[in-house]
Parts: sequence; structure tokens; C-alpha cells
Amino acid sequence: MNLVRILVQKGALSEADVGRLQSAVASSPNKPLHSVIIDQGFAKEEEVLPVLAEQFGMDLVDLTKMTADPETIKLMPIKVVHRRNLMPLSRENGSLVVATGDPFDIYAIDELQTITGLHVRPVLASPKEITRLIRTHFGVGGETITAMVQERAAVELLEEIETDDSEIAKQAQEASVVKLVNEILIEAANEQASDIHIEPEEHTLRIRYRLDGLLQTQNLPPEINRFQAAIISRIKIMARLNIAEKRLPQDGRIKMRVNNREIDVRVSIIPMVHGEGIVMRLLDKSRMKRLCIFSFSK
Repeated sequence: MNLVRILVQKGALSEADVGRLQSAVASSPNKPLHSVIIDQGFAKEEEVLPVLAEQFGMDLVDLTKMTADPETIKLMPIKVVHRRNLMPLSRENGSLVVATGDPFDIYAIDELQTITGLHVRPVLASPKEITRLIRTHFGVGGETITAMVQERAAVELLEEIETDDSEIAKQAQEASVVKLVNEILIEAANEQASDIHIEPEEHTLRIRYRLDGLLQTQNLPPEINRFQAAIISRIKIMARLNIAEKRLPQDGRIKMRVNNREIDVRVSIIPMVHGEGIVMRLLDKSRMKRLCIFSFSK
């Protein structure tokens, strides 16, 4: 908690607030510490960001006084911009300068470097200003959102599923829950994740994708915890498992098609302390075929 200690020393945070802050951080495990401090009013953004920049050895930039380079913006993948809240600013000496509001999210920078093939130099900026610039340059409607919607095609199930008339089954079949689960599966498939881990915790739900052998936690709104039971039940229904059974492990399978790619999903339900956890192993059949063809052609 070096950030907290420094803010106390600078008078931006009082000793009396430290205990309350610890409770706030515990109830928001998916949010970085500085976001909890700012969002819940423990200290002001202009007090926190300079300390954070110094800790990480990053430049702190004021986006209200900067103009993003149009050519650099064209290089950025729209999906990463919106999902990771990264704003491209310029290209300098072969590096891509990108504004981030979360210096703890090293995976976002690694992902961007992998996609663009460029060395990424992150600079720290106000998350609110980053969001404003993203809306200005990438849009919140029109062609940008249309492209994103088309990119997120629906999950097509290749086997019939059965449901009953129970209340939890009805909740699991609501359009918003179906869409949310579809987006989790589509995102994992598009990122070529080998596994999806859905893990209930005391105050939230954690979702992690295994990418290149490493489990990476996904950014989620805190409100997702309210849909925990419905999300798990929806996945059980898709895997043709017993949604009423919550105390014993279960194994099932989902056969689906995403963007014309046939994917087998092996589903394991695991009872945990705070609810049922799920591990899903994704096998992209079209990718396996390409690998086989490549192996035989060598």
C-alpha cells in the first residue's frame, strides 16, 4: 500500500480514512487501488495520479491539452481500445505512445504490443479524459458500434438444449443473461483462449482467460455479481447439465459455432466456498484442422 502511505504523507488521505479504504478495496477486488481511492472520494484524481506516475516511472499527461495523431489512431484495433480503455496518441522513435488510466494492467500493454507489432510506451492520464477521447475519435455510435456489433456475432449452438419452468431457468434464459454469456464465449474464442475460469468470490465474480499459458483476469463491472447464479445456470443449460444440483461436481459439453468456427467446450462445474465455479476448455476445430494441414505439408 505504498500509494496509500504516500498520499497520507502528502495530506491527500487522512489516517482515519485508511481503515475504510481497506474495506472498500476488499469489496471491489477487480478494481485497482487508485480507482477505488478516486471513485469513492477518498482523494482527488489530481492528487492521486502524480503519485502513481512517480511510482511507475511514467509520464503524466493532460489530455485536455493534447491532440492525438490521426495516423496513429488508424493503427489501433477498435476492440482493444474499448475493452482496455487505451487511447493512442502518437508514434515516436518507432514506439507507440498510448495513454492508460491503469498502470497495473500490464496485460493490456502486452496485448497491444502483440497485435500491433510495435513497442508500446504507456503514459498515465485521467481515465475520464481517456474515455472522452475514445468517444471523440472512435465514436459511441454509427459505423464504429455497427462494426463492433457485427464483429460480436451470436453464438450458434450445434445441439438442442432443454429447459424447465423453474424460476432460475427462466432467469438464465433472459436475453441480457444469454447475451452476457455469449460475449464471454465470443471474447474467449476471438482471443484464442484455451480455457475460461469463472470463479465466485465473496463480493464479486472473477472471470479469467488462459492466454498463451497464463491466466489473465478480465475487467468486469462490479454489478456482474448480481447475475452470478443466472450466468452459471445459463452455462449449465448450454452444457445440458442439472441446474438444480449445486453441491456435486458436474461435467458437460457445449458444441457451438462462432464466426463460422466450430468450437467444442468441455465444461466442469466445481462447488466452491462462495458458490459454483466453472472451468471451460475450448477446442477450436477449425484451428486444429489448419494445424494438421500445416503439419502434413511440412
